[in-house]
Amino acid sequence: MSCSNAMDFQIYGVNNFFLFTFFIFLTVTYPTLQENPNSKTPFSSTSSTQINSNSILVALLDSHYTELSELVEKALLLQTLEQAVSTHNITIFAPKNEALERDLDPELKHFLLEPGNIKSLQNLLLHHMIPSRIDSRNWNTIDGDVSHHKSMDNEDKLKLSNKNGENLLSQSRIIKPNDIIRPDGIIHGIEKILIPQSVLQDFNKRRSLRSISAVEPQGAPEVDPRTNKLRKPTKPIPPGSPPSLPIYYAMAPGPSLAPAPAPGPGGPHHHFDGEAQVKDFIQTLLHYGGYNELADILVNLTSLASEMGRLVSEGYVLTVLAPNDEAMAKLSIDQLSEPEQIVYFHLLPEYQTEESMYNAVRRFGKVKYDTLRLSHKVVAEEADGSVKFGEGENSAYLFDPDIYTDGRISVQGIDGVLYPVEEFKLAPKSSPLPNPTRGKLLEVTCNILGAFGQLNHFSNCH
Repeated sequence: MSCSNAMDFQIYGVNNFFLFTFFIFLTVTYPTLQENPNSKTPFSSTSSTQINSNSILVALLDSHYTELSELVEKALLLQTLEQAVSTHNITIFAPKNEALERDLDPELKHFLLEPGNIKSLQNLLLHHMIPSRIDSRNWNTIDGDVSHHKSMDNEDKLKLSNKNGENLLSQSRIIKPNDIIRPDGIIHGIEKILIPQSVLQDFNKRRSLRSISAVEPQGAPEVDPRTNKLRKPTKPIPPGSPPSLPIYYAMAPGPSLAPAPAPGPGGPHHHFDGEAQVKDFIQTLLHYGGYNELADILVNLTSLASEMGRLVSEGYVLTVLAPNDEAMAKLSIDQLSEPEQIVYFHLLPEYQTEESMYNAVRRFGKVKYDTLRLSHKVVAEEADGSVKFGEGENSAYLFDPDIYTDGRISVQGIDGVLYPVEEFKLAPKSSPLPNPTRGKLLEVTCNILGAFGQLNHFSNCH
């Protein structure tokens, strides 16, 4: 019994000592856990940016502001806004759908939706958001009162004012104050979209192509016919002076419709850095926007960019009729099976600008240009004050003139993909297709009858 009691005492003693130690540990650590309730444990599955179903962001995505919510998703702003609402309230001034669908300039909308301009789209959207809660009950309703609030794009400040009893956000009327209210934010409906100054500057810079280092077109150097040397710049001749050259030197076989070409090919020296010029014009296409598919074919799917560079280095000139992305998207997989043949039909072995081609079609009606797809020509004519290429349904208009012109390479944007007429001919829908077997047999029969002089006895051969 004494041994058993001793063993019981040891066992219970160990348990009591362990419980006592665990109690001391909880007593020490519990106040620390209370002081920092947001501290994460290694087993925590929640995130500091986790969004509640009652969040203002969820309400925006499910609201009637569908155009704004789609732009927020396209601009990849959801993560940024999730981090914002996790730390503070936000106020969103949401333009109505019509302001984004119909009232927004189509060129500006196209610019904002281009992948390379996502920063401008983000600044535009963040310009309509304020990193604090602004309830309409806190607005100054006295006529003439103005308050300024810094938007989330950290640029221009938004101006809240009251004029003639109407609440205004900068130049837009607030039509639905307190439209959507949530614990972490609030949405007010406004009449039209607000465009910050930085977005306008980026758009105007792209539209004027100032950011692209394209070389201005320059004609070939002039040669003095008396000395067969390059003509040096001379001072302007005063009015009334006799001509320096006989009159027949100034006469030409016909009017010059295009800028002077480059020096002829085949020389022993490479006069031009063709690869650099081709790279420059492809970079211009990417900066201009809307011609990424053609650039992808030239650089990645084919070796045409290198071939064009060698041609320009030898002194050749090229005019590229560039189909835009919308036109290329309509092509089927079968049509894209030979991308080189498609591009060859859009390359003209001469230098043409929008002005020279328009002058030609105005004067001569229809003009046929040679293409690098040998024996095939592309037809151009005047239509609606512009130049139309192709015939019938297989036609495309000059859509973006003079995207790139450096005196050697000219790029003219068109809104369709061109094909040779022989490949685009369609059978007439009114009459059924003839039986090819019967036609061949009839032809052979008529030939035999003609050989024997019996052709007049068979009427079907006439």
